[in-house]
Amino acid sequence: MTDCDVLLLGDYFCDIIITGLSELPRLGADVFGQAMTIAPGGAYIMNVALHRLGVKVRWATCLGDDMFSRFVLEEAQKEGLDTSLFLQVPAPLRSLSLSFSFAHDRGFISYVDPVPGRDMADFIAAQRPAWVVNPSFDGSAASRRFVDLVHQHGGHVYTDCQYITTTLDEPGLPDMLRAIDVFAPNLSEARQLTGASDPETAAARLAEFCPLVVVKCGPEGAFARQGKHAWHSPALKVEAVDTTGAGDCFNAGFLAAHLRGEPVRTCLRYGNICGGLSVTQRGGASAAPGLEEVKKYLVE
Repeated sequence: MTDCDVLLLGDYFCDIIITGLSELPRLGADVFGQAMTIAPGGAYIMNVALHRLGVKVRWATCLGDDMFSRFVLEEAQKEGLDTSLFLQVPAPLRSLSLSFSFAHDRGFISYVDPVPGRDMADFIAAQRPAWVVNPSFDGSAASRRFVDLVHQHGGHVYTDCQYITTTLDEPGLPDMLRAIDVFAPNLSEARQLTGASDPETAAARLAEFCPLVVVKCGPEGAFARQGKHAWHSPALKVEAVDTTGAGDCFNAGFLAAHLRGEPVRTCLRYGNICGGLSVTQRGGASAAPGLEEVKKYLVE
């Protein structure tokens, strides 16, 4: 038996989030926001969201000795996260994102120092997680071998694709999708991959390869497809303050429900509740709910 429900991969970010902008940033203009928050971001958001839902999660990430790394480590310790897989190196490892956030969407300007390589295979063998979240999503043989290794040790793989510019025509990518257990892109990513304009068609196209596909559509809720079976769950009606990290919180809610053995429709509802509540405060993890709060919305 494993004591690790989820092994979470991915870099940390320190997010500087500016909200209340009158327009998108553009050259030649000095655009001021109405509020600013500095918060841990990147994979930290999903780590917190899973932890608050009672999932036993470990995050394999790298931190340096710079001010951004120290800030994220301090916040992780305050939150009570499992830091046993953090690699701390005596050098700067700065990961910074400036987020310009609107009610409907957000954008980032980011910088990342080169991150030391780590042998993830060792983590799989040692941790034997039930799920591995967000391994590299591409058509390379190395990425496929990693997913196969997870399966060999009894685990499953859940991933979205972050920002992507490729399509299903990329060599090896359809095979990668066939190996992944749950694939959860947002609508923009699903459109990019498939060329479809609507989420139902995109989900159906991706489900030709992946066993279970979830397409996150923000205020339009979420769609899922498993073979010929399709579901839709409406978004939670909230007043959006900052959409940073909403997709990560959705992923946490969906996976937490899946770990509890809930049906797909209920998993979508968990995801929409977690993603929806997360946008009600600035900072991706600030409003990530606990399990009892999610249950209150389930009965409404």
